[in-house]
Amino acid sequence: MRARANSFKNLASSFDRELENFFNSASTSLVAPPSENNFVKKLQPKISEFRRVYSAPEISKKVLEKWGPTRAKLAIDLSSIRNALVSEVEGYDYDGDRVWRGRRRLKFKEFWGEWKDEEENEGNQTEEWKPIRDLKKRFKELEKKSELGEIFEGFKNSELVEKVKSSLKSIRKDPQESQEVPPLDVPELLASLVKQSGPFLDQIGVKRDICDKIVDSLCSKRKNQLLLHSLSSGESSLVGDDNNGNTDELDVRIASVLQSTGHHYEGGFWTDNAKYIPEDGRRHVAIVTTASLPWMTGTAVNPLFRAAYLAQSDKRNVTLLVPWLCKSDQEIVYPNSLTFSSPEEQESYIRNWLEERIGFKADFRISFYPGKFSKERRSIIPAGDTSQFIPSKEADIAILEEPEHLNWYHHGRRWTDKFNHVVGIVHTNYLEYIKREKNGALQAFFVKHINNWVARAYCHKVLRLSGATQDMPKSVVCNVHGVNPKFLRIGEKVAADRELGQHAFSKGAYFLGKMVWAKGYRELIDLLAKHQTDLDGFKVDVYGNGEDALEVKSAAKSLNLNLNFLKGIDHADSSLHGYKVFINPSISDVLCTATAEALAMGKFVVCADHPSNEFFRSFPNCLTYKTSDDFVAKVKEAMEKEPQPLTPEQSYNLSWEAATQRFMQHSDLDKILTEDRGAATATTRPPMPAVPKASEVLDGGLAFAHYCLTGNEFLRLCTGATPGTRDYDKQHCKDLRLLPPHVENPIYGW
Repeated sequence: MRARANSFKNLASSFDRELENFFNSASTSLVAPPSENNFVKKLQPKISEFRRVYSAPEISKKVLEKWGPTRAKLAIDLSSIRNALVSEVEGYDYDGDRVWRGRRRLKFKEFWGEWKDEEENEGNQTEEWKPIRDLKKRFKELEKKSELGEIFEGFKNSELVEKVKSSLKSIRKDPQESQEVPPLDVPELLASLVKQSGPFLDQIGVKRDICDKIVDSLCSKRKNQLLLHSLSSGESSLVGDDNNGNTDELDVRIASVLQSTGHHYEGGFWTDNAKYIPEDGRRHVAIVTTASLPWMTGTAVNPLFRAAYLAQSDKRNVTLLVPWLCKSDQEIVYPNSLTFSSPEEQESYIRNWLEERIGFKADFRISFYPGKFSKERRSIIPAGDTSQFIPSKEADIAILEEPEHLNWYHHGRRWTDKFNHVVGIVHTNYLEYIKREKNGALQAFFVKHINNWVARAYCHKVLRLSGATQDMPKSVVCNVHGVNPKFLRIGEKVAADRELGQHAFSKGAYFLGKMVWAKGYRELIDLLAKHQTDLDGFKVDVYGNGEDALEVKSAAKSLNLNLNFLKGIDHADSSLHGYKVFINPSISDVLCTATAEALAMGKFVVCADHPSNEFFRSFPNCLTYKTSDDFVAKVKEAMEKEPQPLTPEQSYNLSWEAATQRFMQHSDLDKILTEDRGAATATTRPPMPAVPKASEVLDGGLAFAHYCLTGNEFLRLCTGATPGTRDYDKQHCKDLRLLPPHVENPIYGW
């Protein structure tokens, strides 16, 4: 019996080798059918011998009991036999070769017939093993299937396919199984149209109460129809007993219908609502400005302090995005011929300057975007799409310092499409500067409307530092700037010295500012020239550098004015601590930073009674004048008296902590953050559909028109754009390690 078992094992190994050889030659058989396939001939005696050995009564039950299930287990995959024979019989209809396919079927029938004859001659000596019996049954079934389509038909009706169908049905709910929501009918559609058209109807003279009555009437008709339908069908009424008004019911109906259809508004032709969604509880704030240190201008200094103080909260990640100038522009803009060879070098300079003044390490990121200096406009113009330098995963809240300046020639993605909330802060009174130029009135007219255009298209809220700026859409007036903490510490030291009886101020009056006519130099020369006799002996030291320095000095010299011109220095320099009076006659500023710094140091400030100085009037050391004669009186008063020390409340109002608090309040950021925290707990009534309002559609249309116009290089040059600012150039690519514009934004079809 052991010899018979060894023979059985050898037969199994031989069968495996033959089957492996068959699969190795299968691909060759597919491409070109052989003249004679030896597989069937070789397989025929093996199968017969296998049956005879396996059917022997000696190894039926006793052998299995002796060897156990592990030893008696055959390492033969019978399904492989079936698959091989199925492929050999039915799967090789290659290029319509019906003759070869028929030959394979004939070989199979001959083999099967000889097997059946041998089975009948041998007789039923013992009961066959079930796997062999199932295998033969499968062969018979396959023989009956003459076409390949029958096999696929069987697969279609198999148990696996039925399970897949049932799984898909469980995922997709049948509308009949869920609660059916009736679609919007004509009265409801008309009511929604009238409601959305309220602002337009109000403009043409249709009062709001008339619109409300029309909506109520249309909604009442709908409720009556539903009531009649429910009574006639015997169903419960769809009209609830709790009626909060037809307007609210209409909103809920629209939301329910949209929700039942699975519709979600994701923006239209002019909008794109695929925006950043905060997941870790931290909000991302991007501050984009138009200048950078070492250029000592307001749009370089104030955004830097804003970033530092906003980043003090552990709930916000802050990024400051500043312009990067090529070395040729740096030599023109930055003082003392200071240049940087890399953005990392300039970032190190900026951080060192900031930390020396605020006294703590600021935890925010500094990034750069390409910019070019315009000599005609004396400002930096962004090159390319500035918004692309803020990653989409961080596009949450954007603060645009000088939004009109940033977007005059902006040709890229709309800020309000990419960011959840966009706040613009107006720093500069550009209209006042333009009016001083040739044909200034005409230019100011166009610039005024362009500023309104871009502010409305690209901002959700606009903050104006003072009433000296033009009135823009979506704007409020609020001073959201503070002073460098270093100036407050200087003021505290001056107050302490005075308490000790020391003389704090040993010098008279001074003026500090960039030496251009629009920064108050024209007004200063005119006032001193007019009252030269009244102010006999009054001397003013002037600190500043600028493009108009030669003209300003020449004009003062020709009028024999008592002005001492000195090189521009930092306002916190120790050489300026001894001055008692700061003169600032400028009426072109929006909010003069130097005025706030002088007040923080405990000095007198003599300035014009102008909207730009409205915030400073509450300070007792701020002396404002309305006329030139009043100017003389205020100067004499300041020179004769001693300034009062600042109270703690006054010092706090000048600080960046107070400015940050005012900014959060007036920009609606505190409200937005509060609403976002409570959104997860709001479970009342169905969600309202994000249907765009008429004003949003109009703003989107303005943004689209602006995008089209700024894409034309000829129109850009006609309106004063710096050549080559629609995209950044090769030098910017090298300095900032950027991809070329044609690679970043490829144009297909050329």
